[in-house]
Amino acid sequence: MASSLARILSRRLHVSARRHALSKFGMPAMSPTMTEGGIASWKKQEGESFSAGDVLLEIETDKATIDVEAQDDGILAKIIAADGAKNVAVGSTIAIVAEEGDDLSGADKLASESESAPQPKEEKASQPPKAEEAPKAEPSQSQPQDSKPELEKGDRIFASPIAKKIALERGIPLSKIKGSGPEGRIIRDDVEKYQSPTAPSPTAAATAIGPTAALPDYTDTPVSNMRRVIGARLTQSKQELPHYYLTVEINMDKVMKLREVFNKTLGEKDKAAKLSVNDFILKAVACALNDVPEANSAWLGEVIRTYKKADISVAVATPSGLITPIVKDVGSKGLAAISAEAKALAKKARDGKLAPQEYQGGTFTVSNLGMFDIDHFTAIINPPQSCILAVGTTKPTLVAAPEEERGFKTVNIMKVTLSSDHRTVDGAVGARWMSAFKGYLENPLTFML
Repeated sequence: MASSLARILSRRLHVSARRHALSKFGMPAMSPTMTEGGIASWKKQEGESFSAGDVLLEIETDKATIDVEAQDDGILAKIIAADGAKNVAVGSTIAIVAEEGDDLSGADKLASESESAPQPKEEKASQPPKAEEAPKAEPSQSQPQDSKPELEKGDRIFASPIAKKIALERGIPLSKIKGSGPEGRIIRDDVEKYQSPTAPSPTAAATAIGPTAALPDYTDTPVSNMRRVIGARLTQSKQELPHYYLTVEINMDKVMKLREVFNKTLGEKDKAAKLSVNDFILKAVACALNDVPEANSAWLGEVIRTYKKADISVAVATPSGLITPIVKDVGSKGLAAISAEAKALAKKARDGKLAPQEYQGGTFTVSNLGMFDIDHFTAIINPPQSCILAVGTTKPTLVAAPEEERGFKTVNIMKVTLSSDHRTVDGAVGARWMSAFKGYLENPLTFML
């Protein structure tokens, strides 16, 4: 009798403990620099179970769309940040998860507690000051009215952090907005689509201003996380790094002939394996970095780090913006291996499937716009790297040739420009590196021995 009672109490305690086993699932940080991201799509639905290793959702970072795998077995009890959610802070609750056999009835309550939790610092900073902190006005002076309406006290209003921020900036009372999110939660689109009853219609406003003041047709494209980070990093680089530029013209005749010979041989086996001019450029860059290692460096504040391997970042244009996947240890690889790896990375970059380790790091960057028929340009350094090489197109050019009967000849000339950080790479060092790079491309057999 006593043992039966003990078993019953044990089961009840076990069930009671399980009812409280619901836990919050926070927005993961997919890279050391990530502060916020977006929800591309959930791969599991509410109430669906998952196992360790299953893909729970896809996260949009500043560089790519990355799969998030489950670390343990469980059940997705409640989704808080739905598909398409943007600017979700790292660490903020995006879902409620549970274990097999748990009571899921408390998921909604836990989700509500997560939504009403204190907002990030910028939200707190944007809230109006407390009444006791406001300066007291003289009795005889009239109090100025605040232009931004205040929320009515009483009923609780559920809104996403970004919705609250936009409403505060635009002076829109959240109490007047009907939420379209889960459980009637006010989301960003609800605030942006809100029309004040007193606001004039676009037609009326245009009539009042006059036909001559009509705005031209335009399209507004929301700034993606990737574009925002690119803009911030390149602005910082251009403002803080002392750039200087070196330009040389390189005779590409031997590279073009050697490439033609190789591609004829490779074409018989695999047409997709054909070499590009960029493959020769990457190999020559690695060889030049081996000769002048000072250019293969990074400014880290208190130290200058010089790398022993050439991990070359290759700029790739994608619909979302520029990204630089890395071909690792280029100096140890042959042209065919470099070509295959660069092609695979470029495809993953355009598909938004690069893993963080495939684009974070790198010791030197190459940006090639030759395929767009660009003769010459300068590129912005990708910090903390010290150098970036801007590569133009290869063009037939007339040059003086006293040995020729006509006194001139036509050669294939490619113009390249090296952008260097003067804190780590002095002008003479940059010039030595350019001389080595030019020498390898004008005599490509030297890096094949």
